[in-house]
Parts: sequence; C-alpha cells; structure tokens
Amino acid sequence: MQYLPVFLDIRGKTVLVDGGGTVAARRVERALSAGARVLVFDPEPEQEMQLLIGRGGKLEHHARLPRREDMDGCAVVYGASEDAERDRRLYAWTRETGALCNIADAPQMCDFITPSIVDRSPIIVAISTGGAAPVIARIMRARIEAAVPAAFGRLAEFVGSFRDRIAEAISDGRTRRHFWERLIDGPVGDYFLAGDEARAAAQVEADLAECRKGKCSDVGEVYLVGAGPGDPDLLTFRALRLMQRADVVLYDRLIGDDVLNLVRRDARRIYVGKLPNEHTMTQEDISDLLVRLAREGNRVLRLKGGDPFIFGRGGEEIEKLSAAGIAFQVVPGITAASGCGTYAGIPLTHRDHAQSCVFVTAHGKDGVLDLDWELLIRPAQTVAIYMGLRNLSALVEGFREHGVEMSTPVAVVENGTRADQRVVTGTLADIDRRVREAGISKSSIIIIGGVVTLREKLQWAGPRGDAHEMSLSPLTRTDI
Repeated sequence: MQYLPVFLDIRGKTVLVDGGGTVAARRVERALSAGARVLVFDPEPEQEMQLLIGRGGKLEHHARLPRREDMDGCAVVYGASEDAERDRRLYAWTRETGALCNIADAPQMCDFITPSIVDRSPIIVAISTGGAAPVIARIMRARIEAAVPAAFGRLAEFVGSFRDRIAEAISDGRTRRHFWERLIDGPVGDYFLAGDEARAAAQVEADLAECRKGKCSDVGEVYLVGAGPGDPDLLTFRALRLMQRADVVLYDRLIGDDVLNLVRRDARRIYVGKLPNEHTMTQEDISDLLVRLAREGNRVLRLKGGDPFIFGRGGEEIEKLSAAGIAFQVVPGITAASGCGTYAGIPLTHRDHAQSCVFVTAHGKDGVLDLDWELLIRPAQTVAIYMGLRNLSALVEGFREHGVEMSTPVAVVENGTRADQRVVTGTLADIDRRVREAGISKSSIIIIGGVVTLREKLQWAGPRGDAHEMSLSPLTRTDI
C-alpha cells in the first residue's frame, strides 16, 4: 500500500489553493464541502472559479500570487496553477511551515493524493489508484455510485440517532454489532429505504424493547460458502456479504490470500488445512468445531474451495449442524471443473465432442481408488477428475485396461483460474510423463475427452507458451 488512507478533519481550518482554473476549482469545492476556510490566489481566475468566488462564504480570493507569509496557519495547501516554477516555490514553503501539500500532477511534491469519492454523507467512499491510473478510479466510482442507493447516507444518519440508546441497551460488543447488522440489513433498513421512516423508527423501538427485556438473543449461525476455484472475481455477491459478517472463519489450503483478504479484517481465522491423507483437523473435528463456535454465539464462516456440495463434504457438515439445531446457510460456488475448464479454454460439453460430463473424485473415503469404470468409459462425454494428481498413473492404467484409446486427449490444470494457472495437455499415453516433466504438483483437475482438442481454437488472447503448457496472467483471462 503506497498511501495510508485517512479522512482529515479540516472543519474551521485554513486551506490555501494556488490557481484559478478547473483543477483549482475542484480543490476549492472539496475543501468548502468539508467545512474549511479557503484562500484562493490567482490574478486572473477562470469562469468556473469566478462563480465560486461570487458565492462568498468561507472563500476568500486574492488577485495575486501567494507569498511565503500566506502559508502561515494553513493546514492544507493545494498547488493547481499548472506553472512548474510556481508549484516548486509553493512546495518549498510548505516544507518550512509543515502544511500538508498536494501539487497537481506532481506526485513527488505530494504529501497526500486526492481520491475519487462517492458522497453519501455521512458515508464517504474514497477510491485511489495511487496516481497510477486515475481513469480506473473514475470507472470504479461510477460503478459504486450505481450500486449504493442515494438514501444510504440518510439511513446512516437515521440509525446513528439511536447509537447511544443501543449502546445502553446492549453492553456486549459482539451482540451489539450483530444487532446493528440486523438493523441495517433487516426490516428497519428495508422500511427506511422504501420511504417509510415512521415504520422503521417503530421497528427500532420494538427491537430495543426486546433487548431491555433480556430477549436480545445473540444466536450463532454457520455459513458454508463456496469460494470458487481461486479467482476472487468469481465469488458471488451473497458470499461476499456473509464473509463480511462472520466472527470466525474456518478455511483450508484451497483458499488463497486474495479470497481470504475479503473476510472481515477483525474476524478470528482458524486454519483447518486438508491434504489427502494429511489432515490438520479431521472432518469430524471440523464439524464439531462449527457446532461449538455457533453455540458460543458466533457467526461462523466455513470457507470452502469450489462448491461446498461438490466433493467439499458440505453435506456432512450440515448433517451435524442440523442434528445440533444450529442455523446455517449454504452459498454455492463455481466448482473447479467449470472454472478451470473455462479459464483453460476447454468447454466441458460440445455437440461435436461431448453430450455429457461426469465429475468424479479419485480420492475415496479411505484413500482407495474405487471408480465406476463402466460409467467413465462411455463415449461422447467429458470426464473431470478431482483430486487425481497423485493417482494419475493409476488412472491412466485404469482407462487402458478398460479399453479406452490411449490417444484420448487429456488436460491437467494446476491452480486453475489463478494468476499462476498452468495447463498441460497430452493424451492418455503421455500425460503422466508430461505432467512430471512440467513439475505439476499443486491443486489440479484432470479433464479427459475430445473437448480438450478445442483448446487450440479457444486459446486466450495474449502471451502464451507452446501448445502443451501455458501460464496465464490475470489480464489474459477475460479475453476468451
């Protein structure tokens, strides 16, 4: 992180703006809206600045260039004259006075940068690219503007008016936070945003009355969330909402830092990493821990790679939760076969190659490879094998023994959908050797069938390796 994000209180303080054009006008508007006293220095201000000057108020215009003594007492100084010598002189003076300085288009003379903002006062969203790509910040701002209702600011003021009474009624910090979340995401927020403020207020009063009677229960809940195959952009909106609500998160080795960083920052994190035949915690222990944490009143996030119900053992976990009477939600995620196939340029079905697709795991309950070969060898279908890398040679031998042509195309996708994704293609006859030569050793999915040949036609745009192995950068993933 290049800059420390802060919100500066400049109410009643002095802000100096050197310049009279559009850039300077934007600085003046921002400072005035934040309650500052603003001094503008420019001999010939342009029309936009003249309109601001004409409004008077806390804005003072000086029809000259600034001097050293004008810096005294200033909290913030903006250089927006677009005159290099003038900017350098202004910056040097701020080094003497200690004022925070921002010179337009000169990052080397900036103590801070001015972000693009979404104003839903008192809610303010600030967006910055550290000066690297301001256009991206503007695009993000437009998207956030569209996603956040204008009434959210008024909602914040409304619920904020109950802050002291809520603190008085609910002493426990976690219980109070959960109450706030229910307040905003529940009926109160719905009533207010629908324009029925009276009904929203009545609902708050009713909820507070229940809390004063000792009925403000802080019941735990479990969220089983599918995090997809790795790319955080593939998370659902619902998954993101629940990730931000959780008090505790249980995650394993399939969850990368990019996804884990989207969990609420102050949530407790428990690693329950699992490898075939090498468990940090047994499945039974994980299920028991979910129950115990929920009974303690926590909102527990069980974050799983892919989809919880496709080889994710989510069914076993909700059986235990249901038996214990624990409330739970399940959020589906993009399963590895779909995500990895797509990002590798391999459609799982195609009318010329495969009219069906079979998902199978090569790792059984006791680590034994026990597959329904009659199902797997059917023609005109794609076979997607999860957790099969360790048993690749045995899988190849099984297909050979059951009469499958050794020329059948195969792809192995390592770290699918992530920035370091690698794809190795070949046939049943040589895929084991190719994988070993490529050093593929991490989480991989195996795709077998004629659809693999389509990868040559559906390669991603951008840099690529040879026909059998390719490493994708994040920027090449979206161009299929």
